[in-house]
Amino acid sequence: MNILVTGGAGFIGSNFIYYMLQKHPQYRIVCIDKLTYAGNLETLRKAMENENFRFFKGDITDRKAVYGLFEEEGFDAVVNFAAESHVDRSIEEPEVFLRTNILGTQVLLDAAKKYGNIRYHQVSTDEVYGDLPLDRPDLFFTEETPIHTSSPYSASKASADLLCMAYYRTYGVPVTISRCSNNYGPYHFPEKLIPLMIINALHKKELPVYGEGLNVRDWLYVEDHCKAIDLILHGGRPGEVYNVGGHNEKTNIEVVKKIISILGRDESLIKYVTDRPGHDMRYAIDPTKITNELGWYPETTFEEGIKKTVDWYLSNKHWWESIVNGEYMNYYERMYSGR
Repeated sequence: MNILVTGGAGFIGSNFIYYMLQKHPQYRIVCIDKLTYAGNLETLRKAMENENFRFFKGDITDRKAVYGLFEEEGFDAVVNFAAESHVDRSIEEPEVFLRTNILGTQVLLDAAKKYGNIRYHQVSTDEVYGDLPLDRPDLFFTEETPIHTSSPYSASKASADLLCMAYYRTYGVPVTISRCSNNYGPYHFPEKLIPLMIINALHKKELPVYGEGLNVRDWLYVEDHCKAIDLILHGGRPGEVYNVGGHNEKTNIEVVKKIISILGRDESLIKYVTDRPGHDMRYAIDPTKITNELGWYPETTFEEGIKKTVDWYLSNKHWWESIVNGEYMNYYERMYSGR
């Protein structure tokens, strides 16, 4: 197969590229990435040594560039990771999210349709479902849960999902969608909770926690997510949504305290800050459908995965130090100072 991976210089996309190059060494993987603040070409340095990998710098909203790449490569499949994905940034600048996440998806779907109804997979999020109450641990998101978005980010992803299903029904584009819970692991951008806490704890800096830290997330180790997408790409039924969850529900403060414990730091570093607007309380996914249909299940416990993640950040300081020393720090100060 010749697969186009969009947003492959980002967190989950880069992990997927490395997973596929190892799992399917005969496949050709082409990555298109705009290299925004969250896209780091250094992340793909090892992949570029592989003769079956190609990187193309481009914007998925650039129809001419996207069509040219499709004509040149003759893709068999598209996996769309490209997205603006940070909720706080979406509250600051909604338009950027709508442009990339909706219009970019449209361009890719048009290309898939134009060049032979190419197999198309959309990587989405459980955030399209809204949230669940903390006092109902028996409730989980299923593929039948109504969409009920809380932020410009989740609204843009839900819009893209609906567009994908419209292209399946109207044009017959063989589309699948996966909605995953919170990922963690190598190459995670430092603005996100887990890498932010690891890096700050290493430097004995304050650990900013929204509200009381009681928001619950279902944590999924990124390699398990990559395995799920691989299975859906090869065996998923067109027109279907598959929820991918980790069965690892943790409050934010539990996650922070676990990182503190692993690094041997003191909990006095924790600083509770004003919660963000519309902050969802609990996400929890029921992955029964993908387990029954494709045999997928999360193999990595949170205790195992968080230790591996901390170890990766300790061993790859060169990767994240170049990020935290750059423009990102201006954003960090803007988000957390005075809260």
